[in-house]
Amino acid sequence: MPESQPAVSLLESLRARSAALRNADLPSGRPAAEVMRDIDRRLLSTFRWLDEALGHLDAIRPHVRHRFEVDPVLTLVAPRYDGGFVSCRRRAIAGLDLIERIELFYRMAGDTPLRFEIRHAGVAAMSERLRAVQLEFDYRIQHDERRALRHARFTVAPVVTASVLFCPDYHRSVVAVSLRNVDRLESVALEFLPEAIDEPALEDLVRLMLGESNVFLKRAPLARVGVRAGG
Repeated sequence: MPESQPAVSLLESLRARSAALRNADLPSGRPAAEVMRDIDRRLLSTFRWLDEALGHLDAIRPHVRHRFEVDPVLTLVAPRYDGGFVSCRRRAIAGLDLIERIELFYRMAGDTPLRFEIRHAGVAAMSERLRAVQLEFDYRIQHDERRALRHARFTVAPVVTASVLFCPDYHRSVVAVSLRNVDRLESVALEFLPEAIDEPALEDLVRLMLGESNVFLKRAPLARVGVRAGG
């Protein structure tokens, strides 16, 4: 009669099964901690590169070759880069001190306020559209000679606030990059492999911010497209 195999404890079985699942998508069976640290190092390099790039842009304050529109009432053409900053947030993930997110914020500003008039019935809808794309505004209601409500005169600050957010998914080994108001008044999300976020990609990101090229948007699959402000 063959000898019986030693029993495997339930905990040992669970350990083996969970380890197999955690490492299933890792290249060459590398330990999960090693892959996670590699992603963290790449993101730290990204943060330092962007921090230096924004410092130079803050000094140069170039014009941005984009048109920002809320169709059909206003258009801001070629605003000037008006300052920005990048921040890095860390937290404990799977027992490791890792980057949770990198956030880049910057402003673009025109020279004069943007003004337009609409019928009074459209004030609420227009206000919602402007808030959705983070434009600062106010308006005054105009009356006719009988004091009846007639139309509203809007004044919009010629300032666009844009952001780029890097959010790593350490389990899937991908980095989601979300752009808001970068080349138009809408949001776009891309999904990068960590190794694809290199210096040429970051150079393309800055070129996109300045309106010199849209190659960055073609570097990774599109994860989600926001609704255009004029839609």
